[in-house]
Amino acid sequence: MQSDITKEHEWLRQFVGDWTFEGEGDMGPGQPPHRFGGTESVRSIGGIWIQGEARGAMPDGGPTIMQLTLGYDVLKQRYVGTWLGSMMSYLWIYEGSVDGGGTTLTLEATGPVMDGSTPPRMARYHDIYEFKSPDHRVLTSQMQREDGQWQRFMTAHYRRTKS
Repeated sequence: MQSDITKEHEWLRQFVGDWTFEGEGDMGPGQPPHRFGGTESVRSIGGIWIQGEARGAMPDGGPTIMQLTLGYDVLKQRYVGTWLGSMMSYLWIYEGSVDGGGTTLTLEATGPVMDGSTPPRMARYHDIYEFKSPDHRVLTSQMQREDGQWQRFMTAHYRRTKS
């Protein structure tokens, strides 16, 4: 089955390239934010998918590797993807859409609340990618609390180093 490349697939091309990133994560009540950084390399797979690999450090200084896949499912008419990281065994499954202005992709997922509860509670998450310019994008991650409010827990700025 051959897929035609749509404008939605073309929208994903802006991720392709090499990037550096730096950000800040919320480590919980009463704890200072964790600052982090790293590199990411994103490539196109057949013009239909993108695949990114990021490398950085954990709060304890240990290395981490993260993988992102994104595509556009023409049957669902939604962006779809996955995210995984070497620091956890959970595979994040995404679905989402781009805003009317064409600058922001909001991906929805369900995943474990990272509060150490046993067994882990599940919550809804948003990863929001906003392109500020062709060479600058911002990732904001937020979780829906039990009271229904969305709480931001991580923001990262990505700057292109090579197309």
